[in-house]
Amino acid sequence: MAAETKAEAKATNAPDRMDIRNLKTRNIGPVILLGPPGAGKGTQAKRVSAITGFPHIASGDIFRAIQREDTPLAHKVRSFYDRGEFVPDELTISLVLARLEEPDAKRGFLLDGFPRTLVQAAALDNALTEEGRKVDVTLYVTAPTEMLVDRIASRIICPNCGAIYNAATNPPRLDNICDKCGHALERRSDEEAETVRTRLEAFNRQTEPLVQYYRERGTLVQIDGTLPMEHVEDLVDRALGLGSRR
Repeated sequence: MAAETKAEAKATNAPDRMDIRNLKTRNIGPVILLGPPGAGKGTQAKRVSAITGFPHIASGDIFRAIQREDTPLAHKVRSFYDRGEFVPDELTISLVLARLEEPDAKRGFLLDGFPRTLVQAAALDNALTEEGRKVDVTLYVTAPTEMLVDRIASRIICPNCGAIYNAATNPPRLDNICDKCGHALERRSDEEAETVRTRLEAFNRQTEPLVQYYRERGTLVQIDGTLPMEHVEDLVDRALGLGSRR
């Protein structure tokens, strides 16, 4: 009897799980993912995007796509990346807000890597206010600096399909060959250990004020990125009202 009572209490206190068929119509609204490079916010954004149907809009993906072009803009963006610096506010804002104007972002979206500064946050708020919208949830994924350096410096990616591997913890089956598409893998020029430390210092200097900014607005939910993956996913799902895995 006691065991049944505990089980009933647990069921009563747990968030309601939503039927997976209804998740694509869940009205979450715009969601921001904050966190230093390598903390895992991109992984969570892709997962939630697959569940909800909201586009995962990553400023880094926008910049990397531009860098593959042979244009003055591409050379300009590449120069910042090669020095381990962030792209300046004015250029970042114009590129990301242009992406948010596309039809697939009108119902909701997941922003990863933007905003990074208070100037970018204000520009986003102004753009959303003009459309009668506002940020619904801000997920802040954290992890210690040295763990982040180890994660990123060991990372190798497939430039063809976007698959990500870790030389230490998740290597491909064949050396330097993508398991999914067979393309040669590569390391990004901005992911050498010292360049990563420069990026993390820039993050702490520029982006940490955003934590207080969104905390004051009541949207901030902090997630410990060092937890096992299933725990991180559970915390993210709870924060977004997608139910609980437990």
